[in-house]
Amino acid sequence: MDELDRKVLAALTADSAISTSRLARRLGVARSTVQARIERLERSGTIAGYTIRLGAPQEAARIRATALLQVEPRATASVLQRLRPLPEIEACHTTTGRVDLILTIVAESTEALDATLDRIGAVPGVKSTESLIHLSTKFDRRT
Repeated sequence: MDELDRKVLAALTADSAISTSRLARRLGVARSTVQARIERLERSGTIAGYTIRLGAPQEAARIRATALLQVEPRATASVLQRLRPLPEIEACHTTTGRVDLILTIVAESTEALDATLDRIGAVPGVKSTESLIHLSTKFDRRT
């Protein structure tokens, strides 16, 4: 990966909807060069996909939470298999320390969050859960 690839990735990270011709003008290269770079980055798996970011009103209407899970020894694989289909779970991370998994959960209402937490707690192999509801975002480096 060279400097142009890094610039293409940075621009697409900031705005994945930017047109190839506009990106080419911004970078001072031919449109075909940018298109070829994007296609190569996609084929190599460097670019795994494209997504949207919700605007502030839509994002603010959603309830976000973090759930800390303790899992029975040797049950992590089966717990993950049962958690993966739950669409409210945005991310799942293994960790060190007193908990085994950290989940990021997004729900449309407190009732939906409560139901999701109930489903998580009922998964065989989950010993305990602790949930932390996000109140406000002071800053977010991902945006």
